[in-house]
Amino acid sequence: MYSFIKDLLFLFPPEDVHYFIMNVLCNACSIEPVKNALRKNFSFNSATLQKKLFGLDFKNPVGLGAGFDKNALYINELEVVGFGFIEVGTVTPLPQSGNEKPRLFRLSKDNALINRMGFNNDGVETISKRLYDWKLKTVKSTLVIGGNIGKNKSTPNEDAWKDYEICFNNLFDCVDYFVVNVSSPNTPGLRELQKKDSLKRILSHLQNINASKTTYKPLLLKIAPDLSKEQLDDIIELSFEVNLDGIVATNTTISRDHLKTDAQRLNKIGAGGLSGKPLMEISTEVLRYLTQQLQSNIPLIASGGIFNGADAKEKFDAGASLVQVWTGFIYEGPSIVKNICKYLFNFENHH
Repeated sequence: MYSFIKDLLFLFPPEDVHYFIMNVLCNACSIEPVKNALRKNFSFNSATLQKKLFGLDFKNPVGLGAGFDKNALYINELEVVGFGFIEVGTVTPLPQSGNEKPRLFRLSKDNALINRMGFNNDGVETISKRLYDWKLKTVKSTLVIGGNIGKNKSTPNEDAWKDYEICFNNLFDCVDYFVVNVSSPNTPGLRELQKKDSLKRILSHLQNINASKTTYKPLLLKIAPDLSKEQLDDIIELSFEVNLDGIVATNTTISRDHLKTDAQRLNKIGAGGLSGKPLMEISTEVLRYLTQQLQSNIPLIASGGIFNGADAKEKFDAGASLVQVWTGFIYEGPSIVKNICKYLFNFENHH
């Protein structure tokens, strides 16, 4: 069914389709019997899939990566289709319109996307208010919410730590964990912040604020798949220094290797982060390396190229504690979480 709908949807611009579909889902979920039917259809619940990590309880290990629900507009709907956790954002202190459109492109031959959104979001004040309202309305929800935070495009890198502080403080009481995003390729100079000194300044500052609060919020770092071994070693060393709670591996890649999409089309699309199937191998390599070096001392969330249960299993085998989908959600449709959970459940119970 979804493959037929997908072929139809793929005739239209990706960004428009995204909002159209999510709004259709919103409307459907506003009718209680329909919402219940959808939940029943798309959820797969089992005690064997529950995970405890960072002191948080995840009803299943499949989450939605940041960038899909940037503005925390669709939390209810995403919970209905079965996600165990959702990362909102990337959130910046001030609202941003992001880069010029078109800025999201499908590479259907590769089961991939290229995006150069540029941290378009409603700003931390609006988003935190939305999250508070959601929390008030849904007391019973078991959904874990992560806050992915970044800096405004206009903020110079030497002041970046201030932007992360603003987002951290504003979102502190309405998210369950934080992810510091210094790895998006779409904000000029942002990836420079992955260098050890810049990163240390941001992370240790946030951990100091964290320590001054009455409760502690897990702090994670999202890294690029394009880092060298030396850069990864720096991040590993720093993770121990600042008591990082976890690492999200990985963000999108700037690489265009081994794609089926022809070079002419790629040139026409231009800059942006590549996600989807072609990212699977390189992000799993980074994951494996981190697993070896960290020796299970710091949990890892795997993101990049996960389309089905076998992909998720590969990430878990490489050392991940949780997985996140994004592009797979677009290509596989709303049953992706259920399919992955079912696969993992069957695997657990038959081996």
